[in-house]
Amino acid sequence: MTDLAAKVLTVSDGVVHGTRDDTSGRGLVEHLTAAGYDVVEHRVTADGAELVAAALREMCEGFAGLVVTTGGTGFAPRDQTPEGTRTIVEREAPGLAEAMRLVNPLGRLSRGIVGIRGSAIVCNTPGSPRGCIEQLDAILDVVPHALRLLHDEPTSHDPTSR
Repeated sequence: MTDLAAKVLTVSDGVVHGTRDDTSGRGLVEHLTAAGYDVVEHRVTADGAELVAAALREMCEGFAGLVVTTGGTGFAPRDQTPEGTRTIVEREAPGLAEAMRLVNPLGRLSRGIVGIRGSAIVCNTPGSPRGCIEQLDAILDVVPHALRLLHDEPTSHDPTSR
């Protein structure tokens, strides 16, 4: 796995219905691209655990890379991205989710999770344009190493390198 691949899923009733601009999704695509990822897909789904789970199942199928969601991680009744994500991940990565929540005080309100499905790492970020980038940045430095481990590729375990 020499190339870093990514996909972005925007979870928003407003974006689906055309009443809200997908600023966060586009921002993630731009940010991931600037960080050296080849963003091979960006899609939108409405809120709700079942819809999120269905979209993530499709996006992870046969994919080796990072899948980042934006939206649906808060306290509103329709914020069910973590519930949908939890149904499709095979193993959670709580350390990554915890690191994401520590980026600023509002991060503590995020219920997002990070986990593994097949050869993909799925990462929930908030719907805020600033929050999604801040939380992704909290883990982006270790994601290439995590993907190499996931794909059983050689890694350096030197504590001074990533």
